Amino acid sequence: MPASDTAFDGTGKVALITGGSNGIGAAVARRLAGGGARVVLADVDVDAGTALAKELDGAFVRCDVSEPADSEAAVATAVDRFGGLDVAFLNAGVAGGGGMGDDFDLAAYRRAMGINLDGVVFGVHAALPAIRARGGGDIVATASMAALTATPFDPVYGANKAAVVGLVRALGPTFAEEGIRVNALCPSFADTDILAPMKGHLQDTGFPILEVDDVVEAFMRVLGAGGTGDAWYVVPGRPSEPFKFRGVPGPR
Repeated sequence: MPASDTAFDGTGKVALITGGSNGIGAAVARRLAGGGARVVLADVDVDAGTALAKELDGAFVRCDVSEPADSEAAVATAVDRFGGLDVAFLNAGVAGGGGMGDDFDLAAYRRAMGINLDGVVFGVHAALPAIRARGGGDIVATASMAALTATPFDPVYGANKAAVVGLVRALGPTFAEEGIRVNALCPSFADTDILAPMKGHLQDTGFPILEVDDVVEAFMRVLGAGGTGDAWYVVPGRPSEPFKFRGVPGPR
């Protein structure tokens, strides 16, 4: 682990997690709550989210991240219930944006872009005032390795995840002087419900599936590293770290 990494101390911190009812979001919520943080779970899965919030002595709010007002309400829940917001984990996402040929599906396209990209935009916009009021904090968006490589199997998904990374890279330096760090988490195929339609094929072809615990560890490293504007890759068998983008050619 690099010398610049420090363990994140969740004592007294408040974290909002979208897509927090299941999968990566739920696992991160358990980790943060176990470290002393108060958690607000925001999700459309009311039953699972309510049960987990009760287990963690946290709060649940139904939240469709494609609706700006829902993200505003989720942040308001964190402030009203626990007094503020220190960490926003904008994790809600869906797969299956569809293709660009005869298989193009406008409804699938709008749903994927609305959740995977708009949900991050609306979440950042909603969280900024509350995090600023605390004197700084962290915003982490779940992108994907699909943001860093070509995804011919789902080009719309690749497009919205690449847009999330582009947004994070721009926002990092924008808010750095305020102590607000904005980073992206880019896991490969992780063992969550989203993977279910592809899991059998991946197993048959021997493609390694990422354990959710590895994504949680990477998330905690992001919080502990103190950097901003980075896209952290998370792949099996490698320690997670920021992806090194090549500089673009300048004018001659």
